[in-house]
Amino acid sequence: MRSLYADHVLERMQFMPEGTLQQRLLSCMQAAIAEGIFPRATRLPATRDLARELSVSRNTVLNVYENLMAQGYVTARTGSGTWIAENLPEGSLNTPRNVAPIETLSAKPAAISKRGASLLGHANASPYQWGAFVPGAPDVTQFPHKLFSQIQARLNREPDIERLIYSSNGGCAQLRAALAEYLSVARSVRADADQIIITEGIHQAVDLVSRVLCDPGDQVWIEEPGYWGTRNLLRINGLKINAIAVDEQGLIPDLPPRSRAPKMIFVTPSHQYPLGVHLSLERRKQLLDLARKHKTWLVEDDYDSEFRFSGQPFPSLQGFEPDAPVIYMGTFSKTLYPALRLGYLVVPKALAQPLRVAAAELYRGGHLLVQRALAEFIQKGHYMSHIRRMRKLYSQRRRFMVSLIERYLGADFLPVVNHEAGLHLVMNLPTGCDDVAVAALALRRGVKVRPLSQYYMHPQERRGLLLGFACVDERQCQDAFGILKGCLVEAKII
Repeated sequence: MRSLYADHVLERMQFMPEGTLQQRLLSCMQAAIAEGIFPRATRLPATRDLARELSVSRNTVLNVYENLMAQGYVTARTGSGTWIAENLPEGSLNTPRNVAPIETLSAKPAAISKRGASLLGHANASPYQWGAFVPGAPDVTQFPHKLFSQIQARLNREPDIERLIYSSNGGCAQLRAALAEYLSVARSVRADADQIIITEGIHQAVDLVSRVLCDPGDQVWIEEPGYWGTRNLLRINGLKINAIAVDEQGLIPDLPPRSRAPKMIFVTPSHQYPLGVHLSLERRKQLLDLARKHKTWLVEDDYDSEFRFSGQPFPSLQGFEPDAPVIYMGTFSKTLYPALRLGYLVVPKALAQPLRVAAAELYRGGHLLVQRALAEFIQKGHYMSHIRRMRKLYSQRRRFMVSLIERYLGADFLPVVNHEAGLHLVMNLPTGCDDVAVAALALRRGVKVRPLSQYYMHPQERRGLLLGFACVDERQCQDAFGILKGCLVEAKII
């Protein structure tokens, strides 16, 4: 049976009558790599195998591979074969000569709706989710996978019927109970298990509450700067977004006279994303007063509050006052690992039943076997033990990252907000420089950073780079930081 690589090459070569066999094969592979049909950082078939599948001589394939390597399309790894490069040579996105236009090989794409086009036009999810310095990426290698797998295997041997069907009750009862107890102690959240709805992460939680509690055209507030994922979900759900400035005390909750109050306010009070400030006591009171007065829902995103490395932890906004008009969101993506796809909402009692029914209608929840295993993982103390270990590790890595900035770049580049918390920090850059260009240059060198300017909805002079330190050890961190420094030199920033 032929590989997908061979199938694609044979199909394309039918439209390339000119040139020698080797020239046509080379052009086909260049185009497939440049267009992403052959994904970056993946292994190509062995020359012997591809030659057999294409019914050509092995020397022909060897010569093509050597040409691809000389041009920077592929790399050779000793004992591991030939791999497509992560960073392609400049000009590779131009379709090579003699390659048929892609329209002749496949049907034209279907028309995209205006809403879909808006989503795609503002898409900001990175294809790079691991390595130096991906912001917000936990060290997934440190999770006790063996222990969690043992719990899962035991529960899977004799699963209850209730865990093999659709979920219409807001998720696994045991997990909701375990979360209610944990959040009460760790985050001062006031709720019982019936107020908790299990979701597939923060994105689904935002989608659920904005769809059910808002109508198209309603005004919502988000933080400026703030998380692009929340902004894009609100945009595609037809809401009018007002970006509210953040200063050293957090979001500034001023409602001008005669202005229309927002239906919802999305806020990260314990560790503002991405700047890292926390919402002050005075601002919390102002925000709650505004919400009660105007019947506004506060949506609290408590995405990584477990990782505070010094001082007292900041309690949740939800538990600040009894019966607060707050919808609390949390996730296991930072504390455990993102592919688990589990998060949760804690909602006021009046909203629990409507949102539970809406979640069942919209998403047909499942993963109940994994949820049950996670409940036991929490109940037996493994979750808190893991958090304590990771808190210590991340604290060390953050200190090391700060020391590199201070030693090699100087105090002017240190984070403006130096709270010891979270999985990333914002390295300061000179006002007005092109942080997007620096990030792009770093990516071409294999270092993945995010430009701060892209987290603002409106143009700003402030510039910086988000550096994730959690998933890289000190050796990797130092090596990658040296590359990043070289990018700053090349961009004439230092």
